[in-house]
Amino acid sequence: MAASGVAGGAGAASAAAAAQEETGSSGSFGIQEGNNSSDNGTTNGTTAAPGGGGGGTATVAVGPNGDYVYTPGTEEPLYISPGTTVTFEWESDNHNINPTSVPEGASWEGHMPTENTGFTYEHTFETLGTYEYQCDPHAGLGMKATIIVNESGQAPGGEGGGEVDPEHMGVPIQAHWVGIATILAIMSSLMFTFYVLKYGESAHSSSPGRD
Repeated sequence: MAASGVAGGAGAASAAAAAQEETGSSGSFGIQEGNNSSDNGTTNGTTAAPGGGGGGTATVAVGPNGDYVYTPGTEEPLYISPGTTVTFEWESDNHNINPTSVPEGASWEGHMPTENTGFTYEHTFETLGTYEYQCDPHAGLGMKATIIVNESGQAPGGEGGGEVDPEHMGVPIQAHWVGIATILAIMSSLMFTFYVLKYGESAHSSSPGRD
């Protein structure tokens, strides 16, 4: 009888230990599952678009200083390479991102709801080509922009730091030389006229009073 009591007590202890271990495992699983849900959630007004990734990052200011522009994008295109994640940061109110033209096969749908200062939205661009978009409330004021995805991620001719063609300075090189020559000719004529008026003779004549 004593042996049976000892065996029964040992069995009860083993069952209790197993139950405690199972309870601990369930608690740990619940905590882990909660962390995953938090990591995948949307916080701070950020909308994440799925993308292949692996590329770099770029930032576009939406309505900086209250201006109706995307910077970069409106005054000059934003050049990026495939896989680049672009973050759009709202710096003024009542703007959205409406793609008006995207390359064939691209899945970018923009962000249609209008948002205010502090909101951010990001998208990873994978497909090569030109993306054009606008702010619907301010499109009539010129709030449109362009993103170009190419292999280099740079503007054509912008890869190197070589010499600048003088004709890219804004005025053709011929006009520069013509302008300089014209200025020199005018200055020479003025100096010659001044000398003649002052002394009443040419520069090669003898000075007054000389034989």
